[in-house]
Amino acid sequence: MSALLPGGKIDESRPFKPVRIAVLTVSDTRDEATDTSGKLLADRVRAAGHELVEKAIVPDDVVRIREQVKAWAASQTVEAIITTGGTGITGRDVTPEALTPLFDKTLDGFSVVFHMVSYASVGLSTLQSRACAGIIDGVFVFCLPGSNGAVKDGWDKVIAPQLDSRHGPCNMVELMPRLLEA
Repeated sequence: MSALLPGGKIDESRPFKPVRIAVLTVSDTRDEATDTSGKLLADRVRAAGHELVEKAIVPDDVVRIREQVKAWAASQTVEAIITTGGTGITGRDVTPEALTPLFDKTLDGFSVVFHMVSYASVGLSTLQSRACAGIIDGVFVFCLPGSNGAVKDGWDKVIAPQLDSRHGPCNMVELMPRLLEA
């Protein structure tokens, strides 16, 4: 499985623990019928054995993005949120501006690894993405670009292995119970 190279692997002898995940599409132009990246992500979440708790679409608006993510983070039913869209460099792309101020901790490595994976797919065009991740109130938040290719790369090669409790040498699932400890 090339998604886990170099290093890391799935240990089939370990138990799989489904993660409760919410998917948020950030777009001024997509609706339920045209939201291909959100559907793709939701399908992959389910296919991996996780629970898709909720899926929503909000416009490229800082307040609306924050409201939705904060509501999910506070819900006690969501363990991870994945957004798609709004991470580019145009004037309307505001997902990082909306969410990074809310991060209790920033996962700097996510952006680095995402760009490495993205570079292998789209070359220097990866520079146009501001993919980011962090933790809000004990909930992992991953912000992916809105293209189907970026969603596939981000989920398949970066997020899915870390949200798999069988992944070693370590994974984010085993840290979930400790994210809010003092």
